[in-house]
Amino acid sequence: MGDSLSAGYKIRLSEGWVALLEKRLAIEHLPHRVVNASISGETSSGGLNRFSGVLRTHQPEIVIIELGANDGLRGLPLSLMRKNLQGMITSAQQNDADVLLVGMRLPPNYGPRYTRGFAQVFVELARQYKTGLVPFLLKGVATQASLMQNDGLHPTAAAQSRILDTVWPHLLPLLSR
Repeated sequence: MGDSLSAGYKIRLSEGWVALLEKRLAIEHLPHRVVNASISGETSSGGLNRFSGVLRTHQPEIVIIELGANDGLRGLPLSLMRKNLQGMITSAQQNDADVLLVGMRLPPNYGPRYTRGFAQVFVELARQYKTGLVPFLLKGVATQASLMQNDGLHPTAAAQSRILDTVWPHLLPLLSR
C-alpha cells in the first residue's frame, strides 16, 4: 500500500522498487508474491478507505505500508495521519499479516516542529504496534539531485534499486517467518 513513490511515478512500472522486489524474491527463491496496491497521490485517508478491500481480496501474509508523504506535503494534521496508519496496521494485524511500516521525511520548509513530528509518527507507531520499520524510504536518494526527478520529490528509475536496498534489510526478517 503506497503512493507515487511505490507506484512508479513517471517511470515504467517494471523499473519501480516494488517490481524490483518481486524480481529479488524470485532470485532469492522466496515463495512470496507481490501485489502493488499503490496509487500516485494517495494519502493515508485514501489508503485506509481502500485497505479492507485489499486485505479481503489478497489476504497477505506481509503488508508494506508506504503512505503519509502526501499527507505531509499537504500539511494535513499529523493526528489524522497517525489515526489512518494506525487503522491500517491494526487491521492488517487482525488479519494475521505482519506489517512493515515505511517512514518518510519532509523538506525542511515545513518547519522543524512539523517535520520532526511527521517523522516521529512512523517511529512511534512501529514501536507501539511492534511492526518492522524502514526509517526513511529515500535514504541516500533524496539528497542526490541526479537520483531525483525534476520535481525534487520523486526518485528516478536509476534510484529504484537503492530504494529496494533500503527496504530489503527491514523486510527480510518478515520474509523469514
